[in-house]
Amino acid sequence: MSVYKISEKLPRHEIFGITAQLRRAALSVPTNIVEGYARKSNKELTRFIDIALGSLDETEYLIQLGIDLKYIEPNKEMLALICEIEKLLWGLKKENL
Repeated sequence: MSVYKISEKLPRHEIFGITAQLRRAALSVPTNIVEGYARKSNKELTRFIDIALGSLDETEYLIQLGIDLKYIEPNKEMLALICEIEKLLWGLKKENL
């Protein structure tokens, strides 16, 4: 299930809070990787991978917050996917050091 589908289930009063922040954080992961590659420098790519990792952590936190607030049903597949993406990003970062 995508972050957008999960965020659609959040309460309407969270549209400018958790919903918007969750979508921004999730979208920030791939866009920072793209921006890092566009810089054509391993140092810059590594910096943007670090930013993507931070956005991924933020995404995970916001999903967990939604679960804790009972806005979102626990979703093991989504959390496992986040862990897998994190492993891939760390591998990519190590390649570029």
